[in-house]
Amino acid sequence: MNRWVLLEHKVTGSKLIDIHYDFLVEDQLDCFTWKFYEIPLLNKGFVEIRKQPKHRLVWLSRVEYQLSNNRGFVKRIDHGTFSYISHNKDSQDLQIILNGQLLDGLLVIDGNLCQLTKKN
Repeated sequence: MNRWVLLEHKVTGSKLIDIHYDFLVEDQLDCFTWKFYEIPLLNKGFVEIRKQPKHRLVWLSRVEYQLSNNRGFVKRIDHGTFSYISHNKDSQDLQIILNGQLLDGLLVIDGNLCQLTKKN
């Protein structure tokens, strides 16, 4: 099954709050993962992202979760299914069609940038 999830990841420190989004795409035994600094909105241009180490599949089904060792709290923002348009596992390039509530369209990841556009 081709599943994906967008998690809000909130880390609170003594004087600051770091909020970013973890985007996970199912890949058989684990998930490809990117950190989004903002949520890509339909046809609104590119947003900055960073490739992260792969995450476990369990994150695809979690709705809310308190992380250990003061690493913060995650909350599911959106989820759904996807289909590949193109994918090179050795690079950071990916094109997938997302079917979700908030993220619904063609997501293009090109290195450290991504963009959500209308489905063709």
